[in-house]
Amino acid sequence: MEYQKQHHYSGLTNAQVTESRRLHGENILTPPKKESLWLQFFEKFTDPIIIILLVALALSTGVSCYEYFAVEDNLGVFFEPAGILIAVLLATVVGFCFEVSANKKFEILNKVNDDTLLKVIRNGKIFQLPKKEIVVGDIVLLDTGEEIPADGELLEAVSMQVNESTLTGEPVARKTTNSANFDANATYPSNHVLRGTTVADGHGVMRVLKVGDATEYGKVYEGAQIDNSVETPLNIQLNRLAGAITTASYIIAALIIGGRLFTYFAGPEVFDWIKFGGYLLKTVMIAVTVIVVAVPEGLPMSVTLSLALSMKRMLSTNNLVRKMHACETMGATTVICTDKTGTLTQNQMKVYQSCFYSLKDQTLGDDDASHLVIESIAVNSTAHLDVSKSNVIKVLGNPTEGALLLWLQEHGINYLPLRENTKIIEQLTFSTERKYMATVAESTVFEGKKILYIKGAPEIVLALCPYIIVDGKQTEKEKQHVEAVEAQLLQYQNQAMRTLGFACMTVEDDKPCIDGNTLSANMKPVFTGIVAISDPIRPDVPQAVANCMNAGVSIKIVTGDTPGTAIEIGRQIGLWTDYEPESHHITGAEFAAINDDEMRHLIPNIKIISRARPMDKQRLVRLLQGNDQVVAVTGDGTNDAPALNAAHVGLSMGDGTSVAKEASDITIIDNSFGSISRAVMWGRSLYKNIQRFILFQMTINVAACLIVLIGAFLGTESPLTVTQMLWVNLIMDTFAALALASLPPDVKVMTDKPRKTSDHIVSRSMAICIFSVGIFFVLLLFGLLQYFKHAEISSIMQFDLTAFGQCFLNFNKTPENSLSTYELSLFFTIFVMLQFWNMFNAKAFMSGRSAFYGLNRCAGFLIIAAAILAGQALIVTFGREMFNVEPIQIMDWLVITVATSAVLWAGELFRLFSFKK
Repeated sequence: MEYQKQHHYSGLTNAQVTESRRLHGENILTPPKKESLWLQFFEKFTDPIIIILLVALALSTGVSCYEYFAVEDNLGVFFEPAGILIAVLLATVVGFCFEVSANKKFEILNKVNDDTLLKVIRNGKIFQLPKKEIVVGDIVLLDTGEEIPADGELLEAVSMQVNESTLTGEPVARKTTNSANFDANATYPSNHVLRGTTVADGHGVMRVLKVGDATEYGKVYEGAQIDNSVETPLNIQLNRLAGAITTASYIIAALIIGGRLFTYFAGPEVFDWIKFGGYLLKTVMIAVTVIVVAVPEGLPMSVTLSLALSMKRMLSTNNLVRKMHACETMGATTVICTDKTGTLTQNQMKVYQSCFYSLKDQTLGDDDASHLVIESIAVNSTAHLDVSKSNVIKVLGNPTEGALLLWLQEHGINYLPLRENTKIIEQLTFSTERKYMATVAESTVFEGKKILYIKGAPEIVLALCPYIIVDGKQTEKEKQHVEAVEAQLLQYQNQAMRTLGFACMTVEDDKPCIDGNTLSANMKPVFTGIVAISDPIRPDVPQAVANCMNAGVSIKIVTGDTPGTAIEIGRQIGLWTDYEPESHHITGAEFAAINDDEMRHLIPNIKIISRARPMDKQRLVRLLQGNDQVVAVTGDGTNDAPALNAAHVGLSMGDGTSVAKEASDITIIDNSFGSISRAVMWGRSLYKNIQRFILFQMTINVAACLIVLIGAFLGTESPLTVTQMLWVNLIMDTFAALALASLPPDVKVMTDKPRKTSDHIVSRSMAICIFSVGIFFVLLLFGLLQYFKHAEISSIMQFDLTAFGQCFLNFNKTPENSLSTYELSLFFTIFVMLQFWNMFNAKAFMSGRSAFYGLNRCAGFLIIAAAILAGQALIVTFGREMFNVEPIQIMDWLVITVATSAVLWAGELFRLFSFKK
């Protein structure tokens, strides 16, 4: 589409456009390479526990094939490898499906609109072209509300203000081509504009200097896509656990092979190669069985289910988790690096305090003074409010002017009818050179009188006024009045607030009030007051920050704002005190000038980095990670994306930019820092629940391993069949994991300090508990096994404690030493019920409370516990040949349930005496 030429710029020719595109490329951001679904799925198999399971699967498959083809056993020998395969597939498929589902919700965030039309001068004419067709050297016309398409230098800037919050956190950056008015402290030069930012007010003309990936926005976008994956603390700890399990199982297997070979050669029998071959093969099969039994088949599935359940439940606390590991990693976080704008603050300028000298108690009423203030704000402005969404009011135009309109809205006053019904006679829009705006209007509330309204920088507006309102009356301005206003301004400025001064006057004659670009010299306005405007902190932030700091998590503010604003925000949220040394604050330029080695020593004490550029945040994250810190980054702007991606956990705000959301692991839907502290609580509680499950399952595995080990030297086979062990290791353990994962988060965890990355997931107290309880279970079960071998039992009611003691160490083989199906059913049920009651002990582990505490709030735990009982009853009643069981009498059920509950009562006694200590 062609427009009539309005400027003297001729722009590029068609040939120059082609050459520029060849040299500098197109104005398109290179999309990130996406992994195929297959690659994403196979990545799940890199989990350390999954790798152990795969090894166990291979060994178990080999043994099963031998038994089926060589020994000619039935297909039941494949139950064990099939069970392990199911465990592997469940653990990998569940995690894969959850993350694919979450990624689909985020795909829309990656879409970049490159077809937005902009006005470009080429061949001496103005054309409307899509953003993607702009090249280096193009002359682009910019108007209020338009997104800047590329990085460039301003050739003209009229009252131009740019919202750079997506790149620097600065909602209003004043732009000018006059070098005398350049802001030396600005993050980017005052005559430069950047892709992805928006013209908040005014208009201008730019020459494009960089396009596409070469722009600042493009660098940030590219930085957000770099594979910055860091190993999570939980993965590191599971790696260690996998290593420990592998080593222990191989040592036990070696002991079995060595011990049985020693026993064979030390025996009185004459050596025979055929017999020895069969004996050696059986020995190897027992060793493989130990390795398979030692592997916690249910652990990967259980960890995945725990993370997935937490992922779902955290959504109810406004934490939309995209990557499952982030659920737990938040609990290990030691440092939170947070942006200011939109994260700590509301990213919406609001009136902090009004000081109109004619208003009593600063309340708007139905008097002339109030009407004057209302009309002044409504008419002398170019901003608008978008109220199309009932729950969100969006400012269109200058954010500072928008704050005044929002102030009217809060008082129940709609500015729009007043503005539309008021005739504007003359108007000077705001400019960085003039620093004020003036409007002459025919007042609708003062019977059509012509009134001049002025607002702008207070010191400039005050200098224009020979009069001032004092005690509600107009009086000549004197030195003490100026000093009083300056003192008030200084107070606001010390709090990093923006201030506006207001003035007005009634114009009696028809002489023009505006002379060129300034007010006429004969205008004598009255200074009517000042207003302090700020981007207020979110109400919940100070308490949330205090909660995190009390939990041992340090907070660091990283913002593109000025040092004064950053420090003031730090003070308001409780991070910065009046006695804080200056060394705890650093600017982006100072940060960039210090090398990494020196910076690593300074970082622990730094609380605020101001005037930070996007890549400064990413470097900070890397340095903190180099100091063995677990880092979470919060942010809502494109400038935060590289740091969000590099962090262990990236947290984006719900109303943040699409690039920020894409780079994050969790999106805080309600934009509340309080939700972040709740995420820390969830993460710590989840980690404790995972530890409790490991305690529960490893106790079972230790007991099972020791039973196999003892049987290997005594020449007896395990009384637990493969299908029974699959029920215990897969189904029951998975239920137990769900039960423990369903426990509500405990606020008490926020009084603990973050765990170290070097900590083992199995703590010393856990190891003692696992081995002591596991050995007790083995002794009890071994005694029962011996008792059942030497006594025919048709009911548990026939149990004789004296006979039990006599049979315990009786290893003589008798014709009666085989176990009946009913005895095997009793043994299997006792084994399961011991683990069932131990699950309640696991629930109470590390809680400092009784296992019965809070059960009324643990409906999920109780339902799953009931499901385990029901499952065991169904298996024993109907399992028969498949599980090698037969139904148990009701009285035997009651006796077993009550007798095995001694495990829980013993745990309660232990906790009772531990509490007293």
